[in-house]
Amino acid sequence: MILLAVLFLCFISSYSASVKGHTTGLSLNNDRLYKLTYSTEVLLDRGKGKLQDSVGYRISSNVDVVLLWRNPDGDDDQLIQITMKDVNVENVNQQRGEKSIFKGKNPPKIIRKENLEALQRPVLLHLIHGKVKEFYSYANEPVAIENLKRGLASLFQMQLSSGTTNEVDISGDCKVTYQAHQDKVIKIKALDSCKIERSGFTTSNQVLGVTSKATSVTTYKIEDSFVIAVLAEETHAFRMNSLQTIAGKIISKQKLELKTTEAGPRLMSGKQVAAIIKAVDSEYKALPIVGQDFQSKCKRCPSLSEHWQSTRKHLQPDNLSKAEAVRSFLAFIQHLRTATREEILQILKAENKEVLPQLVDAVTSAQTSDSLDAILDFLDFKSDSSIILQERFLYACGFASHPNEELLRGLISKFKGSFASNDIRETVMIIIGALVKKLCQNEGCKLKAVVEAKKLILGGLERAEKKEDTMMYLLALKNALLPEGIPLLLKFAEAGEGPVSHLATTALQRYDVSFITDEVKKTLNRIYHQNRKVHEKTVRTTAAAIILNNNPSYMEVKNILLSIGELPKEMNKYMLTLVQDILRFEMPASKIVRRVLKEMVAHNYDRFSKSGSSSAYTGYIERTPHSASTYSLDILYSGSGILRRSNLNIFQYIGKAHLHSSQVVIEAQGLEALIAATPDEGEENLDSYAGMSAILFDVQLRPVTFFNGYSDLMSKMLSASGDPISVVKGLILLIDHSQELQLQSGLKANMDVQGGLAIDISGAMEFSLWYRESKTRVKTRQFETKYERLSTGRGYISRRRKESLIAGSEFPLHQENSEMCKVVFAPEPASTSSGWF
Repeated sequence: MILLAVLFLCFISSYSASVKGHTTGLSLNNDRLYKLTYSTEVLLDRGKGKLQDSVGYRISSNVDVVLLWRNPDGDDDQLIQITMKDVNVENVNQQRGEKSIFKGKNPPKIIRKENLEALQRPVLLHLIHGKVKEFYSYANEPVAIENLKRGLASLFQMQLSSGTTNEVDISGDCKVTYQAHQDKVIKIKALDSCKIERSGFTTSNQVLGVTSKATSVTTYKIEDSFVIAVLAEETHAFRMNSLQTIAGKIISKQKLELKTTEAGPRLMSGKQVAAIIKAVDSEYKALPIVGQDFQSKCKRCPSLSEHWQSTRKHLQPDNLSKAEAVRSFLAFIQHLRTATREEILQILKAENKEVLPQLVDAVTSAQTSDSLDAILDFLDFKSDSSIILQERFLYACGFASHPNEELLRGLISKFKGSFASNDIRETVMIIIGALVKKLCQNEGCKLKAVVEAKKLILGGLERAEKKEDTMMYLLALKNALLPEGIPLLLKFAEAGEGPVSHLATTALQRYDVSFITDEVKKTLNRIYHQNRKVHEKTVRTTAAAIILNNNPSYMEVKNILLSIGELPKEMNKYMLTLVQDILRFEMPASKIVRRVLKEMVAHNYDRFSKSGSSSAYTGYIERTPHSASTYSLDILYSGSGILRRSNLNIFQYIGKAHLHSSQVVIEAQGLEALIAATPDEGEENLDSYAGMSAILFDVQLRPVTFFNGYSDLMSKMLSASGDPISVVKGLILLIDHSQELQLQSGLKANMDVQGGLAIDISGAMEFSLWYRESKTRVKTRQFETKYERLSTGRGYISRRRKESLIAGSEFPLHQENSEMCKVVFAPEPASTSSGWF
């Protein structure tokens, strides 16, 4: 669900300017009163340019401008007075008729009498060579009113010659370019260069981000050496990267026209401008011309508790499959971002256990200091009565759109404490790794908390004595992707046993190609070719995939191809389909693979005719000129025909940015005893184990175990209820972009884009001792996927979908020997997550 809100001040703005051409900038004539008309309007549309779809308002007024003082030592040093009169407010889109919020209301009613009086008090502007030296107004006026005056005053700043320079005005310190013509001067302001403090944030990954573009053009019309009109237009356009139909545009226009001149007050004499200002009114104060930030307070608005009462019914467990649940979730986050710690704690303590997990999702996703303090105070990690809430909090932290150092510091503090559940302790460390990566992506690698977290992960991995701790720190490093952690990963990948070695290689698989150096690939080649020790198939195939996906050399490819035929049966088949997939999908390594295949020793019938059921396949889900979504599914079996590993990945690409949307890995080992089969080489002593690991939106989650050990396996086979084990469940704030815009008219606009997702991923394995059959099920909130494997060797996948308003789509993943595997995407109604599954 996408929420877009642009908030405009309910105050008024007016501009005016009328001046005489001069050698460097604008100059007014002595003893003249300039009468001008001014209007400014602001519009919001959906990017389609249709007026009937636009909303906005127009402010108009008359403006009087007089020259109070000119420096006797230089004509280009002037003090002018600007006064707004007869202010009016109206709707830009007259087609709204009775729906207009301004209908039947006069300006004092709209902006309040005291604000209108402040707006119509004159300001003074000190110009030197056409540029603003000082801006003078009255102290203690509302900031919003002062900003409107700043916007008007900024229009008087210009130069008559072409060139590029930096100017300070309402928009900040900006780079501007002037283009001088015979009858006009055009000023182009580079808004992206403006230095001004404004709040805002965006999602760190550009696939889920928003692209915005801003332009500002002001035209000064000149007639007989006089500027007779000023026309300014500022545009802020945005578009969602992942769904470009979600777009919008904010347009701010200003128009200032000279109507007439008449006799005005005489110039004030003196050499010091300060004395002149004091003589005019000693209450004037020099204020920054740059727009000042402020937060408007809502009066007579519902309290947080009242908002929650109207929201909670949509977040009941039975309603989470509806689009309204995500809509309510996103809307409530906005209310939470303005709430205090005490208000948030009050509703947390009062809620029942059915809705409380969804409330924890929302509070954590708000990502404010107050919400963080409240949730940390509310949760007791030493108690086992709130394990579900603790897990929901931690995963919401992992998916945080714009985490800060405070959040990371809070988790580090919790990790150093005690826990009622070791699973929660492991999850805390795994999420710490995810936060480190996101903060480093936003140039926060040198923050004290990030440095401490790095030492905690790397030091913990080096000193770990228990296998469980080693796995925990490896998972954290798999999320953090620290370059300095690569030597440790190589060590555990080559020397580690079983699951440790496999986890280390899968962590290396997530690193960017720039980090997979020749030294890294030397170790990976030793692992694949078993130069120093025997490795499991899962470790060897992962090592080979990393080599082939990261600029492999000619000899590396040749050696891998020469190994096909000498490997265990199913590994032979898997490596063969992996190479074929590289060629078919035109991956970067395809060119060098084709070069090697020209050699008969590598490309012959004996190698490429190996049989088996294992496979690897990559394809497109969607492909457009600016983006692509891909899936890959690889399945590796043991020699006895039992599933060893299945791995489904979905990636999204936009330009050079990519997002690992999801990965679901099912692993099983040591099950040969079920069918009295012989294990493959290197896997003779493996304990019986089955589990599932998942990556969701670039965050590695804590793996879940279906069973571990033969006794646990037998217990599950005889007494398993079939109920799935949850991997992740909750409401996720997926897209989160907020931008506060200082418009050059003096008005303020807020641009907010949000996307949410309700998700429930769970999995289970079922065994039948009598029929020698195993079933693996992965269930999401929208459909259920079954991976079913019989001892006969025939595999298939079935689907069961819930009904939705938007029809799902089926995409064939791979087809071989009349067996078809599919993935089904069934989006929620009303674009719950902009097309995400």
